[in-house]
Amino acid sequence: MKSSIIDSIKALPPLSKTILDINKVYADESSSISDLAKVIDHDPMIVANLLKAANSPLYSFGKEIRSVAQAVSLFGMSMTRSIAIGNSVRKLLNVDMQPYGVTSEKFAEISSRQADLMLRWYSRIDKNKAEKLYLAAFLQETGKILIASDVIQEDEAISFSSEVENSNDLAQVERSYVDVSSSEVTAKVFEHWGFESEFIEMIKYSDHPSLAPGNIIEYSTALNIVKTILPINKPFSEVAINFGLKKASDAGYNHEMLEDIIDDMLDDL
Repeated sequence: MKSSIIDSIKALPPLSKTILDINKVYADESSSISDLAKVIDHDPMIVANLLKAANSPLYSFGKEIRSVAQAVSLFGMSMTRSIAIGNSVRKLLNVDMQPYGVTSEKFAEISSRQADLMLRWYSRIDKNKAEKLYLAAFLQETGKILIASDVIQEDEAISFSSEVENSNDLAQVERSYVDVSSSEVTAKVFEHWGFESEFIEMIKYSDHPSLAPGNIIEYSTALNIVKTILPINKPFSEVAINFGLKKASDAGYNHEMLEDIIDDMLDDL
């Protein structure tokens, strides 16, 4: 990993006290949904993001959600944590994604769609694993922000963007410029912020799931499939979908079910 990337990670601002408190509550097996709601209630920005998510068509709760307690009760602790952390991390980092050929808004949108696809897909396989994977899917491209910044500083944005535009392997392009892929950078970012090892490792090995520890392989494989279907440079393209479905089939998943979910998401666009 380039020293400039390492320096950028070390220079990242700390997570807010609310996020640290959320992680403490989540890690404490004796904590309750009420404990989590009390922590969130002190942060207006997280409250706003949580209620916005709760009232979005994605979750279809069937009624207007007006309070944090309601939202946390409906989402559960894992999903609530994912939504709170996901939005907070995005706001901590300055996003200039021009080297990847997308705006910061488009980058955030694709990340959200990766998380949406993961949730829809894995909820049919294992709800508990779906909740773990949701946050990882939402944040697994975070390293691209630091890579884009480094490429801009090195005045290589034009050539990098040109290679990204038509590439079917973004990790390879990233390594050719900064000696590391975004999944490895993302893992280092969340290691810097003190996240749990399981979360870090599932992202770290998402380019090469077969190299992951045994208890992580399934998670890394699922993340790899989702980002193959929804790459930053050509999300939901025919080539990307076919690659992703092939990977799902090779990994033993019901690729027809996954294809149906993709079709439903395309219909919603």
